[in-house]
Amino acid sequence: MSDLDKTDAAILDCLQRDGRLSNAKLAEHLSLSETPCWRRVKRLEEQGVIEGYQVMLNRRKLGLGVMAFVQLSFTQHTTEATAAFERIIQASPNVLACHNTTGDADFLLQVVARDLDDYSRFVEEVLRKLPFVSSIRSNLSLREMKASNRLPVTDIL
Repeated sequence: MSDLDKTDAAILDCLQRDGRLSNAKLAEHLSLSETPCWRRVKRLEEQGVIEGYQVMLNRRKLGLGVMAFVQLSFTQHTTEATAAFERIIQASPNVLACHNTTGDADFLLQVVARDLDDYSRFVEEVLRKLPFVSSIRSNLSLREMKASNRLPVTDIL
């Protein structure tokens, strides 16, 4: 992070807000010429600060009405068990995020499903078949008040 400056932070902030922003518009917004702006963006990509670009989709309009946060606890924590778990979770399109956590549970998953029946099927066919799972605790989202993956880049520099 030490080699990033305020202009880099401004670039990242703009691109987080609109990943389709053309280099010309980005340069104009930042009062830069196009070539230095393009070079900075390429450097941020090469350094891995920018990992990629994607579109934000409305899950409800796509028929994914259920959002669940699932806590999983395991009986074993071997390298093999963790690797098997990771392979299954990586292959599951319903799992949006998975975190190894501290506290009562070993992992916290963010899961989407069409409806409660679809979520129940996911629990039965995927989660209950995971090796060494001792506990599954689901919390269903009743209302999503904020959902973002934007990082506070202008605040950290």
